[in-house]
Amino acid sequence: MIVLGIESSCDDTGVALVNDKKEILGEALQSQEEQKQYGGVVPEIAARAHLEHIDELVSLCFKRAKLSLSDVDAIAASSGPGLIGGVVVGVMTAKSLALALNKPFVALNHLEGHALCARLSNEVEFPYLLLLVSGGHCQILVVKNVGEYERLGTTIDDAAGEAFDKVAKMLGLGYPGGPMIEKLASMGNEKRFSLPRPLLGSNDCNLSFSGLKTAVRKLIESYSPDGDIKNADLPKEDVNDICACFQATATDCLVRKLERAIKYFKQKYPNGHHLVVSGGVAANGYLREKLKNLGEKYNLEFAAPPIKFCTDNGVMVAWAGLERYRLGLTNSLDFKPRPRWPLDENAPKAAGAGGVKA
Repeated sequence: MIVLGIESSCDDTGVALVNDKKEILGEALQSQEEQKQYGGVVPEIAARAHLEHIDELVSLCFKRAKLSLSDVDAIAASSGPGLIGGVVVGVMTAKSLALALNKPFVALNHLEGHALCARLSNEVEFPYLLLLVSGGHCQILVVKNVGEYERLGTTIDDAAGEAFDKVAKMLGLGYPGGPMIEKLASMGNEKRFSLPRPLLGSNDCNLSFSGLKTAVRKLIESYSPDGDIKNADLPKEDVNDICACFQATATDCLVRKLERAIKYFKQKYPNGHHLVVSGGVAANGYLREKLKNLGEKYNLEFAAPPIKFCTDNGVMVAWAGLERYRLGLTNSLDFKPRPRWPLDENAPKAAGAGGVKA
């Protein structure tokens, strides 16, 4: 069984072929370097770039796999949530191929691609506890099965990855900011500055990073003679320390809320044995180490996708599409791409409006 996956929900155009033996037969990825000059993703530019590259990436993927279109059993595409212009490009490409080849089409929730990706490279069985953390999303979920999710907590404002990018922009580190913050943080003192940990006193698993981001901004502004962040003059050592303190604080917020979720998970799902992290921020080595330690503390096996598959890619779409296809979960060609698509919208919520209660 071979599935073609197409990813175009943000600024990475990804195509991959994966089979049911967990083999990546071929892949191609085009990241939009042109977005760096804007310090973030411009939706219109992203959509045009997807349209410009997607056909050549499909051809390249098949060439690398030494396969033909007729070898594919199904075609999956990230169909939301995401920047709708880019999502439409991927979905229409997938639909066109499905129609021409008379193959099933799988409209994949982009978040499910992240949620299931660790099962491709690790022996992870349902149910498992998942921290899905990226530039646009930050959620704690129980993955009960393919298509079955229970959300225990979410961010009420910025996602963790968004906060990383915004702090990096304040410090003039460029886009994307996560990798640069991690690099500089490794040379800094994470105990030098005291930063707030929003919502840690709340009796739920929800997260907030807006206050932390604002505190970092005020700290940077303190280095400016007129209070304007643009005129802040920070010594290199101080930049490293700010990065280290921000990274440590954001990670601590994630770990401590996840610890609350683990207690609920172990009580309600005693047959669950894995703690999984996925999404772009899951590439952060500091976070992965802290989560591995947390898993060991509660006798849960830690698992994560390989770092190169944490950010958006076609492999996760192909694999999740395969997981859905072999269960008969396909879609008609009149499926409409969705800019918003909660992963757990058809699943029961945990107790309480704000997620699981202690």
